[in-house]
Amino acid sequence: MSYFVTGATGFIGRHLVQELVDHREGDIFVLCRAGSMGRLETLMRRWGSSRVVPVIGDLSEERLGVDEEWVAAHRGQVDHVFHLAAIYDMTADDATNQVMNVGGTRNAVELAGALEAGCFHQVSSVAAAGDYHGRFDETMFDEGQVLPSPYHRTKYESEKIVREESTVPWRVYRPAIVVGHSETGAMDKVDGPYYFFPVMKMLRDRLPSWLPLVGVELGETNVVPVDYVAKAMDHLAHLPGRDGEAFHLVNPEPQSTVEMINLFCKAAGAPQFATPTSRLPVPSPLRAANLINAVVKTRAAQFALDQTLGRVGIPAEVVAHTGFTAVFDSALTEQALAGSGIAVPDLESYARSLWGYWEEHLDESTGKDPRVRSALSGKHVLITGASSGIGQVVALKVAQAGGIPVLVARGKDKLEETKSVIEMRGGTAHVFPCDLSDLEAIDRLCEQVVAELPTIDFVINNAGRSIRRSLRLSHDRFHDFERTMQLNYFGAIRLVMGLIPAMEAQKSGHIVNISSIGVQTNPPRFSAYVASKSALDSWSNVVASEVVGNGITFTNIHMPLVRTPMIAPTKLYDKFPTISPAQAADTVITAMVDRPHEINTPLGNAGAIAHTVAPKLAFRILNMAYHVFPDSAAAKGQVGTGGTRESEQIMLAKVFKGIHW
Repeated sequence: MSYFVTGATGFIGRHLVQELVDHREGDIFVLCRAGSMGRLETLMRRWGSSRVVPVIGDLSEERLGVDEEWVAAHRGQVDHVFHLAAIYDMTADDATNQVMNVGGTRNAVELAGALEAGCFHQVSSVAAAGDYHGRFDETMFDEGQVLPSPYHRTKYESEKIVREESTVPWRVYRPAIVVGHSETGAMDKVDGPYYFFPVMKMLRDRLPSWLPLVGVELGETNVVPVDYVAKAMDHLAHLPGRDGEAFHLVNPEPQSTVEMINLFCKAAGAPQFATPTSRLPVPSPLRAANLINAVVKTRAAQFALDQTLGRVGIPAEVVAHTGFTAVFDSALTEQALAGSGIAVPDLESYARSLWGYWEEHLDESTGKDPRVRSALSGKHVLITGASSGIGQVVALKVAQAGGIPVLVARGKDKLEETKSVIEMRGGTAHVFPCDLSDLEAIDRLCEQVVAELPTIDFVINNAGRSIRRSLRLSHDRFHDFERTMQLNYFGAIRLVMGLIPAMEAQKSGHIVNISSIGVQTNPPRFSAYVASKSALDSWSNVVASEVVGNGITFTNIHMPLVRTPMIAPTKLYDKFPTISPAQAADTVITAMVDRPHEINTPLGNAGAIAHTVAPKLAFRILNMAYHVFPDSAAAKGQVGTGGTRESEQIMLAKVFKGIHW
């Protein structure tokens, strides 16, 4: 069996190709423009299969511009043609939609006919239903629906071409709004609900999460993760006897737009919206969602939206189509998928993954800030622990601002992955693997970095080890203290000491130490961790006075609890309020731009003051927390978390937000 795929480098396409690689046999021919071979080669390495074969062509050319000799050589040998190459963008203009969606589909249909393919699979969209009001099932297509935009019109017209002009059997797939991967959150562009994420971030950063906001009902929406779409297409394409059918790849239980927004607000830690409700029946044309949608589609409203929401990145076209007028029936698709284990996951279960990926990879606010670009553009920033968590996100944000991340961690493969992401986005990065608990390895690292790079402008001491274990369980584990001090203190200062001569020679340099709120609050069970961070703080405070005359400065960030892989083993933290790696990375960027001596949280400062003015009271509160929070299962050498005082734990965690308990 063999396949021909257009749009394989696109978002849905590359997930579908991975499904075919993982679960099907035979060659997978993928259409690629000559100028896009570099991107395709990168994806081919990720797919990890020699069965993926590029075919040079172009969506805008007759029969996709595929060489006639290639077509003749493969006639009758291609079982499935998947056509995914298209514009999936509400903001695209009419001409672009026409060329890509309509012209491209016609060219793909002609190629499938020339190849005498077994089946042509068209990836359409629920947008083909336009502004149809009511239930729209898989058997429906031309129902006289209004097509309110070029996107809607060309999705309808391209599906019509397949139905009327294809000389080979066909199947149509109509996905709803496709969002990132339900497990990793991976997404490659800002689209659909992602347009609203910057506003959610702004609300999170400026307002307390408990503050209710008043919203308006904007109708029903429907989102599905890309992994569901790819898996469902692969399964449905190989079912016997389903030619000539359309399949709705939608959530069978759609949500209101406000409910969806609130799930993302919750994931972000932003305030949520409450909408007024009425028990009185309201005719459909008079419902708030329909009235609002009718108003925002007028020219005057579109102009006003462009001048307001458009300035924060929300296109007027998107606001005009926030909700669907149709309810998409997917009963036939659900029956076809029965027994496969393929189903749409609940949005609540993966909203945090989507938000986290956007915040770490797609949020462009760092790169757009002129102060940040001025401070970081062209600067070499050495980041330890850059393979994951805070360090990885700092690297991505530095590259976005025009800086050059110098990636340091023990595992080379993960560093290379981060470097690859940066380079695919047009940035530059360097990889220097190093075990930062090995002092001699650090010395070699410093020699290599100084020899190979023109400057070292910033050092971010981010790599660290955290141990949560009470003293009563530590009497036979003195090595915990040695290992923590080795990485968090000795490794960090050995690195700085090795690089300071180069910084002195260049008359500039800034060191950012990722310390902990625990240094100010002294939480129980973290004696090894807090002691190592306190040592780094004290060393930096002393050395700062010695080198400031040489242009070298320090910032100690007393970071609150961050949702990183380092805290993952402590399952107790899953329900605690934490900040995201991206929020922590934003703090690091602030430290690099403003270069303050310290960055603290209000709660951290309150803890430091309490230990100074009322130490007995402070220690009594900490002792209470010590008894409320159990030792971890790992600390006790047991399976399970232990302890049954979860409500008290969560209450204390919310009151003392950000403290490591």
